[in-house]
Amino acid sequence: NGVLLSLAKFNRILDIDIKNCVARVQPGVTNLSISKAVEQYGLYYAPDPSSQIACSIGGNVAENAGGVHCLKYGLTTHNIQALEILTIDGEQLLIGGQSLDAPGYDLLALMTGSEGLLGVITEVTVKLLPRPDIAQVVMAAFDSVDAAGAGVTAVIASGIIPAGLELLDKPAIDAVEQFIHTGYPKDAAAILLCELDGTQADVAAQIERVNHVFTDVGAIDLQVSQNEEERMRFWAGRKAAFPAMGRLSPDYYCMDGTIPRKHLAQVLNRIGTLSEEYGLPICNVFHAGDGNLHPLILYDANKPGELERTEELGGKILEICVEVGGTITGEHGVGLEKINQMCVQFNAAELQQFHAIKSAFDTDNLLNPGKAIPTLHRCAEFGAMHVHHGELPHPELERF
Repeated sequence: NGVLLSLAKFNRILDIDIKNCVARVQPGVTNLSISKAVEQYGLYYAPDPSSQIACSIGGNVAENAGGVHCLKYGLTTHNIQALEILTIDGEQLLIGGQSLDAPGYDLLALMTGSEGLLGVITEVTVKLLPRPDIAQVVMAAFDSVDAAGAGVTAVIASGIIPAGLELLDKPAIDAVEQFIHTGYPKDAAAILLCELDGTQADVAAQIERVNHVFTDVGAIDLQVSQNEEERMRFWAGRKAAFPAMGRLSPDYYCMDGTIPRKHLAQVLNRIGTLSEEYGLPICNVFHAGDGNLHPLILYDANKPGELERTEELGGKILEICVEVGGTITGEHGVGLEKINQMCVQFNAAELQQFHAIKSAFDTDNLLNPGKAIPTLHRCAEFGAMHVHHGELPHPELERF
């Protein structure tokens, strides 16, 4: 009783404007192919999800995708300049434009991350950046997750914004080493991958400062990539972390919540407690610099009831994220999977406003019906709020 609309064959790069550092592309163009098309000009497209070899730019816009370098260079919403969309009525709209800002409401930000609820994206204008002169990675090993979390906070507090700052805990390190043998320290409880880019002089100075910061918070080992091959090897383990889980478990369930950086250690320890409580192993590998968690819950779908327990555990993790002032999604969206946790994050008035925006674009609720925004009735059934007097749990906490 539905129609599946695939735009995979809309896969052409329509125009590359070198002088203005933008490219117009169709929604089926893959993320990585944009950077490959402009590398001859010394340019690239900054957002780099782990799935960049396969994920489409239209999907990136729909989910507001990020990647390991989003800490410094931003999410998809910070790296696009215009969208061409079709409304459910067939009206063609141009949102954004050739300038860096457009008059009126910021509809470009509204469309980015809207998960296909508001319109069909038919063209994207992406921003291109000059490649930095040099990039190097500092790999810091720690004997506890708490120390690694402190390292994340300390680096940002020192005034340095790394190009990327990723954390892998010991289960993730072990899985990666079994999978592709990157040379990660196996005796570490957690490692941080901190990439610094820019001019040679700037990077050298920042590496020295970062090494001091990591040493001060208890790093037990520091390695700095000495060439591009070694830098790519350090990142290869991070990029391969998700497929590496196949060596540990028949199935894994990836969560995507975001928290304030200062709560990293606390939340990771609470995730560990939940893992023991549910009897399900969890590996953590994520964008530590902006607090975007990706706990990977390992389970076996062939065991009766295990998928349901895994989903329940995932929901508990997201609720912890909200409790400490975070959000239930950083870049993977809501869809159906997290729709109950939307009831925890938002109150009744906020949800009604979301529905009003949806109705303004799609009165008959034909685009992705039932996704992303729960009805108040559903939230009442979930038990997270009362229909008429919904209050957000822990209202004293500042929200993103």
